Amino acid sequence: MVHNAYDSFQLLTNCPARIDAVESHNSKLFAGCYDGSLRIYSPQSPSSSSSDELRQDSYLLETTVTGFAKKPIVAMKVLASRELLLSLSESIAFHKLPNLETVAVITKAKGANAYSWDDRRGFLCFSRQKRVCVFKHDGGGGFVEVRDYGVPDTVKSISWCGENICLGIRKEYVILNTANGTLSEVFPSGRVRLLRSPYPLIQTIVLQNIRHLVKSNNAVMVGLDNSVHALFPVSIGAQIVQLTASGNFEEALALCKLLPSEESSLRAAKESSIHTRFAHYLFENGSYEEAMEHFLASQVDITHVLSMYPSITLPKTTMIPPPDKMLDISGEEASLSRGSSGFSDDMESSFLESEGNAALESKKMSHNTLMALIKYLQKKRPSIIEKATSEGTEEVISDAVGKTYGAYDSSKTKKSNKGRGTISLNSGAREMAAILDTALLQALLHTGQSGASVELLKGVNYCDVKICEEILMKSKSYSALLELFKSNSMHHEALKLLNQLSEESKSNQSQTDVKQIFSPELIIEYLKPLCRTDPMLVLEYSMLVLESCPTQTIDLFLSGNISADLVNSYLKQHAPNMQGRYLELMMAMNETAVSGNLQNEMVQIYLSEVLDLHAALSAQQKWDDKDHPPERKKLLSALENISGYNPQTLLKRLPRDALYEERAVILGKMNQHELALSIYVHKLHAPDLALAYCDRIYESVSFLPSGKPSSNIYLTLLQIYLNPKKSAKDFAKRIVALGSFESSDTTKMMESVLSSKVKGGRSKKIVAIEGAEDMLRAGLSSSTDSGRSDVDAEEPMEEGNSTVMISEVLDLLSQRWERINGAQALKLLPRETKLQNLLPFLAPLLRNSSEAHRNYSVIKSLRQSENLQVKEELYKHRKGVVQVTSDSMCSLCNKKIGASVFAVYPNGKTLVHFVCFKDSQGMKAVSKTSQGRRR
Repeated sequence: MVHNAYDSFQLLTNCPARIDAVESHNSKLFAGCYDGSLRIYSPQSPSSSSSDELRQDSYLLETTVTGFAKKPIVAMKVLASRELLLSLSESIAFHKLPNLETVAVITKAKGANAYSWDDRRGFLCFSRQKRVCVFKHDGGGGFVEVRDYGVPDTVKSISWCGENICLGIRKEYVILNTANGTLSEVFPSGRVRLLRSPYPLIQTIVLQNIRHLVKSNNAVMVGLDNSVHALFPVSIGAQIVQLTASGNFEEALALCKLLPSEESSLRAAKESSIHTRFAHYLFENGSYEEAMEHFLASQVDITHVLSMYPSITLPKTTMIPPPDKMLDISGEEASLSRGSSGFSDDMESSFLESEGNAALESKKMSHNTLMALIKYLQKKRPSIIEKATSEGTEEVISDAVGKTYGAYDSSKTKKSNKGRGTISLNSGAREMAAILDTALLQALLHTGQSGASVELLKGVNYCDVKICEEILMKSKSYSALLELFKSNSMHHEALKLLNQLSEESKSNQSQTDVKQIFSPELIIEYLKPLCRTDPMLVLEYSMLVLESCPTQTIDLFLSGNISADLVNSYLKQHAPNMQGRYLELMMAMNETAVSGNLQNEMVQIYLSEVLDLHAALSAQQKWDDKDHPPERKKLLSALENISGYNPQTLLKRLPRDALYEERAVILGKMNQHELALSIYVHKLHAPDLALAYCDRIYESVSFLPSGKPSSNIYLTLLQIYLNPKKSAKDFAKRIVALGSFESSDTTKMMESVLSSKVKGGRSKKIVAIEGAEDMLRAGLSSSTDSGRSDVDAEEPMEEGNSTVMISEVLDLLSQRWERINGAQALKLLPRETKLQNLLPFLAPLLRNSSEAHRNYSVIKSLRQSENLQVKEELYKHRKGVVQVTSDSMCSLCNKKIGASVFAVYPNGKTLVHFVCFKDSQGMKAVSKTSQGRRR
């Protein structure tokens, strides 16, 4: 026996005649006997309320209707809707209830062996020999025959099937179509075809000599020879308790679905309890995944499931439930179970106790149990995380409203992003989310799913930081640990860990995979999203990788829009050795982003490096100003190519007896060209550098919008060559003055010399060869030329001075003759200069001057010819004759010309008023202007 679906109860016994038919009406029992009598029985105990159902009570004989039928009563049926008793004996008779008055007797049914009643339509069908007859109740006391059908053999059983009739003939079932009388086979009774899976055996009730099974309104009556038993159904709730107690959980769940809809809460409680018990049973028997499915269906708290995994550490919260107890089945259903199914209180309580102990029993952390737990937690997670997120959003809104109106609740602790381990007292959903995520992460790690653990931490999660950090560190799951720190805004901890792993990778002290994964570039990648939110944190930890990954680090600063001044200031304070490198890369990657202050800072750093080198080598007496180590080359390049630094500040830092080349470049930036050239000539003794300097100045000036280049810079160099003593004296005095601050007179003098222009300049060129006109006028002039250059104001050169650097003068003139004003240069030369030595200078100069003169003559002739052509054309047009009559009309206003001033178009025929002509020209000008603006 699986469980008791019915309780058997003996209603009556020791009937004096054999019972051939039984039926019930309200609480009374009708027994049709073999002798044709009808015996009516009633319950022994009186009922406090009128009941229309059979009762579990002994029944006593109330009335015996002798001669109710002439032959044994084969079958009876109470037609409650019509208050009639249908009986089959020698014929079919209808009696009125409750007095049993005969209403109708169907004589044609004499010898009938089976019948069926359709209460909805009031139709009666019965079988007699090889005939099937159908009668209809007319609503009163009579019956009308509807039809009579012939069948191939004697009917053994008969039943209405809708409007047709199902017959049992021989060993088969057939359907009789009442419309046309045709028969169709259903299936043979000898080899039954199962239309669905057979139901398992539920219950066996042992009774002997059963003659009839009759369904009443609340029980199944079983007629024996001289007694009647009733099978009363056990309530569904009680059956559920029995099935659950015996471990038939699936059957119990199936019965739960039969509970009435008005008991939905009871149904849900029962299903949850059964699912929980079933899950524990499956878990103990190794069906872990099935067990978790039933835990899901039971809606039991996840802490209940996690209690079976003692090795998983859970965070301490304010809402840990008391020790889990199996949901008990109480109330009316349980009492029914105990009262009707025979289960005692002791048996059920002992079962609950054993189940509870099984739930708390420790389980080994096997791979299969953990995999089942992972699937369970992943299915539970979306709803719990959604509730936690919604709860957090509500809290943020509440806090915002509280701040607005000044209403603060001091008893409620706030939850920060950084401390998921610090959960607020009223944060039930987030506490549950913390338990779930913490357990899920541990299960993933125990099953070797490191990738899945990283993905979990990358998204929204509520993992307990303290517990998870300890576990991840112990298991060396560094990628997951970094994501844990990151998701909780613990950036300091994450970056420290990254730096530690990077250092271990470099020293080859860690595992091989660590070396491959954790590199300094990962620190840069981690810092990128923090540039806008926490630039100081970015600067602090970028120092760790600036030296090993300078380009990527600078790119981090640029892409993160961190102020270059802020970066430079931070480097200057915390990593001065990398300041210059940073500025170098900034200049190389994006020069426009480097301000003048930063450019000056970079040059100052370069100068400091060179000064340190100078001091060190000078102390060893190894300094040579002609040597160019890398530090000096870098400084010189910066001085020449960078324009944003402050030259005065740099000049003050230079030693007086060294770094002359740097001093010359700085003086050049200050437009002190004469001093710069004096250094190249007198200190460095490098005419080639002096010439290159003049070329740079000349070419830089030629690109300025002020006009044509000036040759004064070459004349300045020429003067230094021609009067070296004077230039050397001036240099000594003026360089001392510049060491502090140069005097205003000296500054004005130098500015006037260097800002002057050579006379004889011309305007725009007409054609390509028109430049010859300028060269002609600015070329070699006669001795009577009254023009003087700006250098004429200088003291006259000392003739016969042996210190004149004549070879350098001649080289300069021969190499840059096209850039030097020949007349001014010749005036500066000593009189004893030999003409033969000037041939390399004069020859190309004269050729160029002659060519320019020739080009000028050609231009002049072309202009004269063009002038004659214009005059001839004008004369030709003036010869034209226009006849104006009284009928002549203006082509613009269509009015007569009359005596008004008029104009004639070039075709010689179109006449217009002069006023109209002017107006039309003005309109055209306005139209062109507006079109130009639209473009």
